[in-house]
Amino acid sequence: MANAFDTEITETAEALIGPWRRPRQMLQAQTYDAHASIHDDATAQKLGFKGGTIEGPTHFSQFVPLGERLWGRVWFETGCLSAHYRSVCYEGEEVQAVLSKPLPATSQCQIQMVKRDGTEVLRGTASVGEPHAATALEARLGELKPLADPVILRDVKVAQTSKRQSVRMAFDQNMGDLYPFSLRQKLAVITENSPYYSSADNPWRRPIIPMEMLSVLFQYRSKDDPLPAKGPAVGLFVDQEIRLVKGPLFVDEEYEIEREVVALSGSRRTESAWAKTRVFDKANALVATMLLNMATLKDSYAPYGEEYRQLYGKASP
Repeated sequence: MANAFDTEITETAEALIGPWRRPRQMLQAQTYDAHASIHDDATAQKLGFKGGTIEGPTHFSQFVPLGERLWGRVWFETGCLSAHYRSVCYEGEEVQAVLSKPLPATSQCQIQMVKRDGTEVLRGTASVGEPHAATALEARLGELKPLADPVILRDVKVAQTSKRQSVRMAFDQNMGDLYPFSLRQKLAVITENSPYYSSADNPWRRPIIPMEMLSVLFQYRSKDDPLPAKGPAVGLFVDQEIRLVKGPLFVDEEYEIEREVVALSGSRRTESAWAKTRVFDKANALVATMLLNMATLKDSYAPYGEEYRQLYGKASP
């Protein structure tokens, strides 16, 4: 059987360190609410970014060989990456994944991604199996400031749950307006490719979906049953956790998903809806979950100031 990866990994007493990589930006043509997204150069520049940003879960791929080196097959079956995105990354920039070795008798460790100049792109936790400690995002959820004076998310409520949706990902299936590319196109540029992704030469005898593409699968039909947020406005992923419960997930297999709003939070620049996606197989067994903080930029919603005054009788802070 083929090795999962041929990635060069540096091992120290404290950590596993991946090679420097230049991830590719594949969302230039992404649209939602009939407008371009934060991954479009012109849209991103209007909002103060240098250009179109690389989508956060693209970075998850660089941690997968490190998790596989540490935990082996079980990483693909019950692995979890839980990350807070700290700064954006642009195409052409080099980034490196670092996984700190876990303490003895624990199944969770710290992860970090950095740029050449030391800028931290993300930080969080990696783990396998049943959670014995809070993941990075579970800890963050416990510390959130509740959303005060919502405008964009004023009609969104905690515990709102979507209808079940069926989703699948075939090799040549275009994944829609949110993800205008196919799995085959992604595998041509993915930072860490594996024979496990494109052939049955793996322990499960079927091609498996890469962790970064699970985000695509889980979001594929999100606009068919959207949250009642005001728009058009531009959002970005700020926190994301993907947990395999009974993995891996397979190419061209049908799954059912549902989403639940589990928290609302805010900052000076953003309003955030935290959604928990639960993924079920055809036997209705839970196979994976995703926790996603989609933060909407207040400045990108044109009537924000006017509607704030109407709702709260004062100027927006």
